[in-house]
Amino acid sequence: MFWNSITVILGAAAIASGFNLFLIPHQLLSGGVSGVSMLIGYFSKFDISIMYLVLNIPILIAGWFVLGKRFIGQSMLSVVATTWLLTLIPQKSLVTETLLAAVVGGVLVGIGVGISFRAGGSSGGFDILGSIVTRYRDFPVGTVLVAMNGLVILAAGYLNADWNIALMSMISIYVTGKVVDVIHVSHTKITLFIITERTEEILARLLLLPRGVSKIKIEGAFSHKEKDMLMTVTTRYELAELKRIIKESDPSAFVNIVETVGVMGAFNRR
Repeated sequence: MFWNSITVILGAAAIASGFNLFLIPHQLLSGGVSGVSMLIGYFSKFDISIMYLVLNIPILIAGWFVLGKRFIGQSMLSVVATTWLLTLIPQKSLVTETLLAAVVGGVLVGIGVGISFRAGGSSGGFDILGSIVTRYRDFPVGTVLVAMNGLVILAAGYLNADWNIALMSMISIYVTGKVVDVIHVSHTKITLFIITERTEEILARLLLLPRGVSKIKIEGAFSHKEKDMLMTVTTRYELAELKRIIKESDPSAFVNIVETVGVMGAFNRR
């Protein structure tokens, strides 16, 4: 829990750096609630950091009931930390080229959002809405965020009357989404086929995880020896934990790991 919180704070630092050092000095937008906060800040006297906090409050409350206390608790930490860091980091561009600012800013924000997801939380705003969608539909989180952020881009182009800035912002948001998908890989499904002589030992540990396991009787074509094969579908994010369990329970187990194109039926999406 402690290290997860530290990770979320580091993610918040990456997000705040992307905003204040690259996007905001060039009047570019990030996606979702932060983008709305930037729009309001650009066209009014309201502080962007305060608007970021205020706009996130109702979404965090809604997410509390759908996504659970732990997820939203970490998301609240991210939102508060980002708000605080936005007031500490000066709004000073590190680059002169707008395109470079869009790309680097997008990468930093994507890193911040991605590691926040990996730590069991989010950066708030549309990230929470994206998590709600992926809870019930098997879509990559980053792709969902890019789709929802289209409205923010349209608003930016209309209000600025400058579609160059809107398109640069679109590049930044696209980069953010792709970086999130690289870091947060829980939507990628993996099927493991485990051939072992220590079935019960491995099963006892696998059944503690939130995934189903099927036990299949097999026979070696050469040895004619009967063995058990365990099959389970998990996510790429959880794969390391399963490999550790198998290695500790039966180092001689034969494991075939296959990337799964899709899953139908009951699959617990956390």
